[in-house]
Amino acid sequence: MARTQHADDFALARVTPSAQRHWFGIAVQRFGQVSALSQFLLGATLGYSMSFLNAVLAFLLGSIILEVIMCVVGIIGQREGLNTSLLARWTGFGEIGASLVGLAIAVSLIGWFGIQSAISAESLDALVPNTLPVWAWSLLFGLIVTAIVVFGFGGMQWLANVTVPLFLILVGWSVISELQKHSLAELITAEPAGPALSVWQGTGIVAGGLIVGAIITSDMTRFNRSGADVVKQTVVGVSLGEFVIGLSGVLLALAVRTDNIVAIVTSSIGFVGLLIVVAGTLKINDWNLYSSSLGLVNFISTTFNKNLHRVATTIVLGVVGSILAAAGILSMFTSFLTVLSVAFPPIAGIMVAEYFVVKKWRKDLDASRSEGVLPATAPRFVPATILVWLVSSVFGYFVTWGIPSVNSLLLSMILYTVVGKLGWVKGIGVSQTVAGSEQELVAQG
Repeated sequence: MARTQHADDFALARVTPSAQRHWFGIAVQRFGQVSALSQFLLGATLGYSMSFLNAVLAFLLGSIILEVIMCVVGIIGQREGLNTSLLARWTGFGEIGASLVGLAIAVSLIGWFGIQSAISAESLDALVPNTLPVWAWSLLFGLIVTAIVVFGFGGMQWLANVTVPLFLILVGWSVISELQKHSLAELITAEPAGPALSVWQGTGIVAGGLIVGAIITSDMTRFNRSGADVVKQTVVGVSLGEFVIGLSGVLLALAVRTDNIVAIVTSSIGFVGLLIVVAGTLKINDWNLYSSSLGLVNFISTTFNKNLHRVATTIVLGVVGSILAAAGILSMFTSFLTVLSVAFPPIAGIMVAEYFVVKKWRKDLDASRSEGVLPATAPRFVPATILVWLVSSVFGYFVTWGIPSVNSLLLSMILYTVVGKLGWVKGIGVSQTVAGSEQELVAQG
């Protein structure tokens, strides 16, 4: 059983101490998650519609929001050794709510998987034209990433060690090559080519671009050895990733006057620049698929009382995401980010408020942690939590004042704390978790 859980990356169990890793190796993965194609694309989006200085401010504010969420949620995940979808059962959501969180994570990350596979497909089509149609490249690229993720955390660590340095070298080359054609002062003062975005809108896009990664940070930090390690890897990885890669995208968009990634890299360093796109997508798309599979495993486990194997789930989701890429999901990028930026922050707000303030189920986690097993039972359904999640998301979507993602996050924390202190946070029904004897075998592994 212990070996099985290791192979399945503890999808339905606590991470054992023997499986925890040094913070630097995980920091490389965090940096790879942030310093990838998504941030390059996000930077290009901002550079097309914002001045350089306003884009810097948007990245600064957005990064602060993300790092605070990642550190707090990540420390919870590190203490408990649980992935996000599983942890949510005892941090306010109950089994049904946690299954919905898992499903939302799975759907959103498969959307990201499809978007970035489509970008790489366009790059591969430009790199070797007249070989395969774009839709076929989308399928092929997605299936390659799927094959890597089948090997779990270890395979993804190997991929990070290869692609992160390659991606950084190529981005640096691209920026230097383009800056030789323009003065830095010219780009810093240049007017954007596209429709204007405000600093608040830009901040929301920055936060929305990685908000799902912030919410699912427990999937990564559960392998950390201490809370201090969580903070170190988050501050280093997110700060460098957002500013180095994000602002590189801003400068190149201001120089080339477009937000099309393929056009940007080919205009700066030619076809070699397309390797930026491929390397960047490889590193971020593995985490998209990995966390999506964990979310779906937990959803099926709760909803249908059937434990799927992570590897099989990964293969199915990889195929689905590849088909989405081939079908043209890339065209929905901006709308996709807008929805994510307000629907996911309340998940973190509720989890933090429950774990540190309300503590309705904290004693169950504390009692089972020392034994390395899951709490014996979990609340089946928590109506108040679902209502808080819904109200906060709708508020963030329709109230445009300030930063929508922050609005929905803070409102969810306030509402959950209030209803919790009033005694309205109550579970309806109780569900048994994994059998104690099986968990003990896992803990001994």
